[in-house]
Amino acid sequence: MGRRKLDTEAVKQSYGILPFVLEEVDGEGQVTPRAGLVTVAEAARGMGLREVVEREVVVKERDRGFTEWEFVESYLTLIAGGGECPEDLAVLGADDAFAKLLGHGIPSPSAGKKFLYAFHDEEQAVEDARQRELIPSYVPGENAALVGLGRVNTHVVRQAQRACPERVATLDQDATIIESWKRVAAPTYEGTRGYQPMVVVWAEQDLIVADEFRDGNVPADCAPLRVVERAFRALPADVEQVYYRGDTASYNHELLNWLRDEDPRRPGRPRAIFGVGAVMSQELRKAVVAAQAWHRDPTDPWRSWAEVDFVPSGPSVKKGRKPDRYLGIRLTPRQKEMFSDGSEVKYFAAVTNDFERDGLAILNWQRQKAGTVEATHDVLKNDLAAGVLPCARFGANAAWFRLNVLTYNVLSVLRRVALPKELERARPKRLRFLVFLVAGLLLSHARQQMVRVVRRFEEFILRLSEVRVRLLQRTPVWEQGMACFDTS
Repeated sequence: MGRRKLDTEAVKQSYGILPFVLEEVDGEGQVTPRAGLVTVAEAARGMGLREVVEREVVVKERDRGFTEWEFVESYLTLIAGGGECPEDLAVLGADDAFAKLLGHGIPSPSAGKKFLYAFHDEEQAVEDARQRELIPSYVPGENAALVGLGRVNTHVVRQAQRACPERVATLDQDATIIESWKRVAAPTYEGTRGYQPMVVVWAEQDLIVADEFRDGNVPADCAPLRVVERAFRALPADVEQVYYRGDTASYNHELLNWLRDEDPRRPGRPRAIFGVGAVMSQELRKAVVAAQAWHRDPTDPWRSWAEVDFVPSGPSVKKGRKPDRYLGIRLTPRQKEMFSDGSEVKYFAAVTNDFERDGLAILNWQRQKAGTVEATHDVLKNDLAAGVLPCARFGANAAWFRLNVLTYNVLSVLRRVALPKELERARPKRLRFLVFLVAGLLLSHARQQMVRVVRRFEEFILRLSEVRVRLLQRTPVWEQGMACFDTS
């Protein structure tokens, strides 16, 4: 049976399976389905991001059109609201009422792309291509605009600390693969093509304190110290103790030596207490197998651990420094065929400079990294828009990834500062369902702009108005000089 052609009158009034009539009318920009999304903008502005962006991110050559802040805020709300690419700016831009709430229009997709292109230096790209031919794991440098966007993120980290102070910072580092079939994308170790950015997450604050965008063929164990140093510079001065966790990609003696060195701010203490997965060299494997006092894990009868007598050669040895502590892990499967290589026992190891805690406690603590940085990667790629890179220009993709990092951090502050305890770890898609996608009617009365919304959050006994008040009270928007504090 052929499909019946609809006439123009059917567009205005249509029937469906459910028993109601659908009528499309001109909204005249007075209704928005995103009234709750303004809390993202208010969280950003409450931390002084507008002033910082205008100071640190300078990409426009002319004063006409949208400002850098209006571009950044549009992208923050777009990504938080579920947009996946610059083309989705058209959908956000069609919401006149939401634009009125922000106080500025939304850039068109073409203008949004041009803004991202400003983070890509074509002259530098030519030199980068030459360097890639010489050094397969080469990581291009960042231009001034991208560095400035990084300073904006550092500002968010420090403002988050002002709102919810933490005296301990546990830093978890890892890279992730973002698949891309663009011709310029490099092959990854998984056999796909794409990119492999690295991030460092502050576990207690659920904040990304540093990121570095990389080609897919740059392994995670390539120059991890550079990103860690950036993360340490981003930490607020009132953090009293730093811990560091990583997998075997962090088993880099340059990095571990740097972490062992004396904390310049707190003489007599190491820069960080670390727990890192150790690469199983032949020498280390022999030492692990030779360990005698194995202790069974009470939570897993097939897993046991032991202190390992092992001192690696050269790079990690320094005169006068106590050798690191190595811990062996032994896994015995329930069924022999569970290990594909036919072995009956599997051995792993971890290294730490913590000589105070019980070995099992250190191993369990080090494994918790998977619940922080790997979960962060998942949110960035699947709940936000980092998994869909906008173009083939490396710098523009790096800016897009950093905008997603910035959105992640703003949402983290929003959850911890203004939302109930039940939503403190809520993923962005849940926040959209509960908070952001609230229909609002825009009204004007006595020269005052008002938004009328239906009460939500009955389960949490919280109103949208209370969320906004908490942001006003607990972000330093009213504090003089906060927009200019040092982010170096």
